[in-house]
Amino acid sequence: MKRSAFCVIIAGGKGTRFWPLSRSQRPKQLLKILSSKSLIRETADRVFALSGPKQTLVVTVADQLKGLAKELRMLPRANFLAEPEGKNTAPCIGLAALEVVARDPKGIMLVLPADHWVADVSAFRRALNSAVELASASDNLITIGIRPDYPETGYGYIMKGKPVGANNLGGAYQVKQFKEKPSEKMACQLIRRGSLWNSGIFIWRASTLLELMRRYQPAVADALSQISQAARGKSLAKPNPGLKRLIAREYQKMPNISIDHAVLEKAGSEGKVLTLEANFGWSDIGSWAAVHRMMHRDHDGNAGNGKWLGLGAKNCLIHAQDRLVVLLGVQDAVVVDTPDALLVGDLKRSQEVRELVEELRQKGYGPYTVK
Repeated sequence: MKRSAFCVIIAGGKGTRFWPLSRSQRPKQLLKILSSKSLIRETADRVFALSGPKQTLVVTVADQLKGLAKELRMLPRANFLAEPEGKNTAPCIGLAALEVVARDPKGIMLVLPADHWVADVSAFRRALNSAVELASASDNLITIGIRPDYPETGYGYIMKGKPVGANNLGGAYQVKQFKEKPSEKMACQLIRRGSLWNSGIFIWRASTLLELMRRYQPAVADALSQISQAARGKSLAKPNPGLKRLIAREYQKMPNISIDHAVLEKAGSEGKVLTLEANFGWSDIGSWAAVHRMMHRDHDGNAGNGKWLGLGAKNCLIHAQDRLVVLLGVQDAVVVDTPDALLVGDLKRSQEVRELVEELRQKGYGPYTVK
């Protein structure tokens, strides 16, 4: 990996999709769902071989900073950037780009979510190394596209255009179009046409990203410019009180917008986005159903953590933190037991947990979403 490459881990999740196990102060990335390590620790371990701890940055919201710094003690404290509030991924990645440019004006960013899962770490690293080479050779934005295993409706898809090169991972392609969370019928059609899952892993020069932000999202770019001028080339990881107030003020001016909508879709229409096709066993672990799909299941399709027993139960997921949980003759259920809240639901509807958490807040059960 080139010395100019920085891995940027985006870790600002609110802790809604895995309620009641996840809470606002214990978000998904801190959970130990599929191994003995938290998801963000798994992510950090994967990228250290690419950039090393000194060039691995973590961007999070201020109220999660302490917990993440404790979880990733191997990272220098100066490598944690705190947003005053969550404004989706465009402001977040823009703030990280300012930090990278301050450290290396020609620096390349590898942007990764904190809470994804990768089965083949060696293939993952080869893919990112190839992507860095692509980003180094041009001013294109690179996204990692994953070969689909099934018609997932919760993912975004990348529709490939013409090939622009080849490597041992299947090659790079112009991005023809992005398609967000299609119906199952449309997902099947996209897969037949060779479309890829959008992994949310991006690689580009930090300076290129900021330039395109100025072109496509002036409201975000203007706020970032004010922050950059006030910082005067110094790190944003430990801002003085005045700079901290200015960052908070400028963040209030920024729209809540994803990097996909803010930059990638617009740049893609101008032929500035490439996708590198890869296959390293990836999942965004976006729901309890995704966890069930990835865990070892018994002969009845049941999987779980903790103390549980299924009698005539089929295709269920159980997370029993303290007490014994017994399922009798139920199918396609998710059961998550915690000391103060119990979730029992249809496994196929686990994507709706996010809406459930909002309903809890509206009904006056907000304290059960914070811990």
